[in-house]
Amino acid sequence: MRKQLYGLMVLVLTMVMLTVSGCSNENDHENDQTENGASKDTPAELTISVAASLADVMEDIKTDYEETHNVTLTFNLAGSGTLAQQIQQGAPADAFISANQNWMDTLEEEGLLVDDTRADITGNHLVLIKTQSSDLNYESFTDVSADEVDQVAVGNPESVPAGKYTEQALKSIDKWDALEGVIVLAKDVRQVLTYVETGNAEVGFVYESDALISDKVDILAKSEAGMHDPIIYPGAVIADSDFVEEATAFIEYMQSDEAQHKLAEYGFNK
Repeated sequence: MRKQLYGLMVLVLTMVMLTVSGCSNENDHENDQTENGASKDTPAELTISVAASLADVMEDIKTDYEETHNVTLTFNLAGSGTLAQQIQQGAPADAFISANQNWMDTLEEEGLLVDDTRADITGNHLVLIKTQSSDLNYESFTDVSADEVDQVAVGNPESVPAGKYTEQALKSIDKWDALEGVIVLAKDVRQVLTYVETGNAEVGFVYESDALISDKVDILAKSEAGMHDPIIYPGAVIADSDFVEEATAFIEYMQSDEAQHKLAEYGFNK
């Protein structure tokens, strides 16, 4: 009888010890989890909605950033208006970098940004470009004539900041209405660049950074001070992000000297 009781006590004690050990392991496992259930050793998968004009430099920044941070970056590239509307509709995004202030203002007013994460990242210039094979020699925006060109490529002002800046610039010199019949609208600034590169449009209006990455176009003229709103790229963290801390760190990195140097290499300016 005593042997039976002793055996039973040993069995119970063993079960208790296993239970305690299991709880301890479970707690340790939970401590290794982030709030959204991902392991601390697992890279945070950040989706960054980025204005199309930043496409090339962001791929360069991605390589550098992922080497020194435990994150994986995925870029959703499009016109800023399209990206903002996607965020409004609940599309997944951890951060947003716009090519103008207006779309960021809209998201901020709707409470879709994390407070105190908004910052101006970089800037740009608006330029008039032509395909390299063209004989056009315009020296300013005022020289563009509907009598000399069949198509002028412009980003859609309703959703593409570069297009809005172009509209402002041309209206400031009374050219918008005069060119309306030859203007072809593009979904983003990169499509404008493609139209001119392929000769589908004789001239187009893009950011200086876009023109500098192409070996198929020449810059004819640059916008003058006061012709349009300042070209500023703000960035911010999206309120619905599962990785607010990591996304905030990325927006802060974009303001660093390292990132600013990289942006300058691609024709951007703070």
